[in-house]
Amino acid sequence: MTAALCLGTYRVRAVSQAARTALAAGSPWVDTAPNYAHGRAHEELRPVLGEYPSVRVATKTGFFTEEQGRTALAEGVLTREEAAGRYSLERGFIRWQTERSLAALGRVDVVFVHNPEHHGHGLDRAALHGRVREAFTALEESAHAGRIGGYGVATWSGLTSGALSVPELLTLARQAAGSAEHHFTGLQMPVSLIMDAPITQALNGGGPLVQAKDAGLITFGSAPLHGGELLDAMTPELVNLIRPGLSAAAAAMLAAGSCPGLDVVLTSASTREHWDDVAKALAAPLTAQELRRMTDELAGE
Repeated sequence: MTAALCLGTYRVRAVSQAARTALAAGSPWVDTAPNYAHGRAHEELRPVLGEYPSVRVATKTGFFTEEQGRTALAEGVLTREEAAGRYSLERGFIRWQTERSLAALGRVDVVFVHNPEHHGHGLDRAALHGRVREAFTALEESAHAGRIGGYGVATWSGLTSGALSVPELLTLARQAAGSAEHHFTGLQMPVSLIMDAPITQALNGGGPLVQAKDAGLITFGSAPLHGGELLDAMTPELVNLIRPGLSAAAAAMLAAGSCPGLDVVLTSASTREHWDDVAKALAAPLTAQELRRMTDELAGE
């Protein structure tokens, strides 16, 4: 099976328009963050989400805009130094930001701790893990109170740099919950032809996506077009290797969406034409043999 095509709102300019397009096309998830669209993503999503009560909502915690930082400072949630840093995993801030996200969006199924490795600059692994555990503790409280469905980690490089691993995150979740009955439910990481290690690892039966699936987590693949940069690298030869006749975007999305162990692949497609182009390709996933041939070819370049 290919991953479900879902809306990711990073770098989306017209968030409400993209959401209407995606949800009308059947996107089962919307992924967002308080700092997306210059801090306006949540408020732009709220009326659209109200029209689609069954769509699931994922947001994040950690990063914040300058304006959000000023508000947190004024409300005594952050110190001046913390507000200037535009990022915090302090327990009180996580609670505060999560409640603001709930108020803005109306509901939240998963709150991802956003790029926790960002906090790792200058910290050793033990200190970083301590910060993540603090964030998890706040999110466990929110989940236990029924405020959110669960939580997870959305990371850009934490799992590939060695800063974090899925077994370690699960251990931190158990510690935060005080038992094995934790609410750590999701993992998000980049999966693309540029960042293709998760694909190769999954084909070989290992890596973070397989570990996450084995633990019962929902897996999200972000940046399948690598912020649009991948489109320039999609030569006709590479598109034909993936599947002849596809557009460059559809071929790249198909490669990412066919990754074993991936439940959701995020796209920022804002028009129905682009959405349907990719959805049609994803309806027929690549086989493991086709994926392996593709990754072998890329590795040999």
